[in-house]
Amino acid sequence: MERPWTPNSWQAFEARHLPSYADPAVLAEVQGSLTRHPPLVFAGEARALKQDLAEVAAGRAFLLQGGDCAESFAEFHPDNIRDTFRVLLQMAVVMTFASKQPVVKVGRMAGQFAKPRSAAEETQGGVTLPSYLGDIVNGIEFESGARVNDPQRMVRAYYQSAATLNLLRAFAGGGYANLRQVHQWTLDFMDRSPWAEKFARMADRIGEALDFMEACGVDPARVPQLQGTSFYTSHEALLLPYEQALTRRDSLTGDWYDTSAHMLWIGDRTRFAGSAHVEFARGIGNPIGMKCGPTLEPDEILRLLDTLNPSREPGRITLIARFGHDKVERGLPPLLRAVTREGHPVVWSCDPMHGNVIRSESGFKTRPFDRILAEVRSFFDVHRAEGSHAGGIHVEMTGQDVTECIGGAVAITHETLKDRYHTHCDPRLNAAQALELAFLIAEMINAEHALNAGDEQVAQAGLG
Repeated sequence: MERPWTPNSWQAFEARHLPSYADPAVLAEVQGSLTRHPPLVFAGEARALKQDLAEVAAGRAFLLQGGDCAESFAEFHPDNIRDTFRVLLQMAVVMTFASKQPVVKVGRMAGQFAKPRSAAEETQGGVTLPSYLGDIVNGIEFESGARVNDPQRMVRAYYQSAATLNLLRAFAGGGYANLRQVHQWTLDFMDRSPWAEKFARMADRIGEALDFMEACGVDPARVPQLQGTSFYTSHEALLLPYEQALTRRDSLTGDWYDTSAHMLWIGDRTRFAGSAHVEFARGIGNPIGMKCGPTLEPDEILRLLDTLNPSREPGRITLIARFGHDKVERGLPPLLRAVTREGHPVVWSCDPMHGNVIRSESGFKTRPFDRILAEVRSFFDVHRAEGSHAGGIHVEMTGQDVTECIGGAVAITHETLKDRYHTHCDPRLNAAQALELAFLIAEMINAEHALNAGDEQVAQAGLG
């Protein structure tokens, strides 16, 4: 018999990577306040995303999930939100154009504030302080006052998330995502990239198609699907006191939903047996992601799936593979075969970022673009060999002109990392690198579909 579940039942389980707060009374007061705040998203929106993800699981769509490694209070600005949204639109239209299938767009935005850390403390210049755990917990500045875990930061994160969601909804439905605007989605600094020129040529073809529709008597301005897009939000459900406070019972179905985001995921460090994070996630109706790394065994993934999705509901679970470029072909097939054998209807997505962090010669953490691409290629290769659907991509990226990941067509070197290294946590792809990755993934999607259709020539031609 299934155990009873409540929004706070996770408290009876082992909770790793949660901050400790000096005054439990202040924490309780903040949680109580948040329970009275309006939901950030609605249950019906989460159900719509689940339906879209069910199409991905069935091989009829592709998932694009991307955004900041960790959102910050300091960099909160409408231009930053707009530019990241714009690059995600570019990536999505490239993939849609290649695959002739819908692309489900999910941002790591409006809530991605908490980060697990490998060590509880860090030392600089002989001084040791608690680690930075994300702006929702403490400050990134290396001084003792900033590193105090403050529950009030959850309230600030809530209001920043609400403002971000408000802007994203306006962009998605207010004309910015109109396909007639596709030429205007390219950021100025991306002109240095050959992929920006390729995107412009593709945009010309989209414009010609819209002109053809109009000449045939179909007014694109009257087709809702061409005027806007569905855009969802997601983040790691790490800070459970915050997630609990925003969990509400849906008035239509009576089910519980975490209204902090449309989709939540469980990280590689918090998906162990007896985990408080797994216990929390099993009771909410949202789509759930789960990171799958080299330490995950087939028996364990099946136990977790039985816990998180006992009714085997399509679209409920997205498995996000994050192995590292040299471990995919060894680590992914056993998991994929076990899940397929047991008939779990999951989305398989590739996170090529987290397993490919290195320390550069200049001292910065970075991710080589060639390793990121190699992991994506191996992910597609394994799925092709196993006869399953490579369903998605999960990337840390930004619309800003940063220099954090080395390589790509607009080559960033170890020496130039310092020029615009702005991340609050891990290195992100910049807009040019993200678009380049989208074109390369589009070629893989196109090749996969062509091979499935038995058209070897189209598979070899790619996007042309």
